[in-house]
Amino acid sequence: MTPTTWAIASAVVIAASFIQGSTGVGFALLVAPALGILAPAMLPVAVLVLMLPLNVYIAWRERAHLDFRSGGWITVGRVAGTFGGLWVLVALSLAHLKLFIGVSTIAAALATLAMPVFRPTRFAFITAGLVTGVTETATGIGGPPLALVYQHHPVAVMRSTIALCFLVGELVSLGFLWHAERIGTSQLIGAAQLLPALAIGAGLSLWAHSRINAKSLRTFVMAFSIASGLVLLF
Repeated sequence: MTPTTWAIASAVVIAASFIQGSTGVGFALLVAPALGILAPAMLPVAVLVLMLPLNVYIAWRERAHLDFRSGGWITVGRVAGTFGGLWVLVALSLAHLKLFIGVSTIAAALATLAMPVFRPTRFAFITAGLVTGVTETATGIGGPPLALVYQHHPVAVMRSTIALCFLVGELVSLGFLWHAERIGTSQLIGAAQLLPALAIGAGLSLWAHSRINAKSLRTFVMAFSIASGLVLLF
């Protein structure tokens, strides 16, 4: 990366890691489109690599609130979805993938706004994991399905459990991408150059995460989901 590209990407990573550290979602939504413009060859590997230490930090910080049972069902779907993500990388153009995901995400968010408070079933968790596996492996963006399924859970439960699910899923995706020879040295170097920015944003989130209430989080989740769909569409 050039110094200018690094400076812009670092600013985005600081903001994104602060948002994810505070709310549990949002990192890939900001970083993936920015890298898509600044350094598209780094996607999706750089996003997946950067999210590893971030999600380790969040999951450990709020480990007392982890929901292992629901997270386990999400992981089952997430692992299965990885195969779909690899197939998508081979079979579909990124433009068609983003169009489909964008429309689906916006529709899901709008439908959720009209729904009463609900308790997700095992099927809902597995489905969210499946969709996340496909989208995150193919594009680096996997937050909306998990954010939607956890929107009515306590804030700390949502942050910690989504972080753990992301962590396991990212390791699976990177393993399959490595096996498929889609990870290059330049992508890893680029991710390493952005680690200081990641640490700054994550550190700042320590101040904000305890000040987020459930109502504010649900509003953010809905806005996040709709915005991610629009980003993918345009």
